[in-house]
Amino acid sequence: MCEVLPTPAQPPAALTFEPIGIIRSPYKEKFAVPRQPGLVNSATAQLEMLPPYNEPSAFRGLAEFSHLWLVFLFHQTQDKGWNPTVRPPRLGGNERVGVFATRSTFRPNPIGLSVVTLLDMCKSGNKVWLELGGVDLVDGTPILDIKPYLPWVDSVPDARGGFAPAPPDLNMEIIFSAAAELACARSDIPNLKEFISEVLVQDPRPAYKKQLQQWQQYGVRLYHYNVTFEVFGHLTRVLDIVPEP
Repeated sequence: MCEVLPTPAQPPAALTFEPIGIIRSPYKEKFAVPRQPGLVNSATAQLEMLPPYNEPSAFRGLAEFSHLWLVFLFHQTQDKGWNPTVRPPRLGGNERVGVFATRSTFRPNPIGLSVVTLLDMCKSGNKVWLELGGVDLVDGTPILDIKPYLPWVDSVPDARGGFAPAPPDLNMEIIFSAAAELACARSDIPNLKEFISEVLVQDPRPAYKKQLQQWQQYGVRLYHYNVTFEVFGHLTRVLDIVPEP
C-alpha cells in the first residue's frame, strides 16, 4: 500500500557528467544494433579510455571479473526528447506502455545500462582499452561509468519479466548469395559471416514491417562494409557485402 509523502521532493541543481571512454564497435549505425546485450557474441568491441581515466591503476583488480556493467549515453537520440509512453518492438510496435516500463532510447535522461563480457585489458603507450564481447552499443557511444557484474546480487532468477518474460523466438533463416559468400571468404574479419548471421537472425526490421507479405530490401553498415539484404517472412537473404570506399 502506498502512503502519501509528507512533502514534495526538491529537485537538485542540474547535474553534469563527462564520458570516461568511447566504444569502438562494428555497429556503425543504430539500425541492426541488437536490442539487448549478449545476443550477438561473435562480435567484439573496444572501450577506449579517455584521459585522465586511462590511468592503469584505475583498473587494478578488474581482470578478476568476467562481466561488466557499462553506464552509457544514448548520444544519437539525446536531442530528440522523450514521451511518457512508447511502442516497444516486443509488443509489435502498436501498443503503448510507459517509458519507464521499457528500455527505449527516448528517455528523460538518455542513459543506458548494458552488461558485457570482459575479454581482455590492453595498454599501448598512453592508450588503455578494454576488449569486450556481447556489446549492443553503436560505434562512438560515450561511456559514463564501469562497474563489475556480481552474479550473486545482479542475477535474480525468479524475477518477473513483464511483457518480455523470455528471449524472442529466433526463427529467421539466413542465406547468403554467391557474391556475399565470396565477400565473407575474402574479408579481413575472420568471422564476418557468423557475425552478420547473428545480427540478422534478430530480425532488425521495424516491428510494423514484419507483417508485410512481400520482399523488403535493407542496407546496414557493419564493420567497414555496406551489407545489403532482403527479407520475406522468416527468410533473410544477404545479397551483397561491399567494402566502404
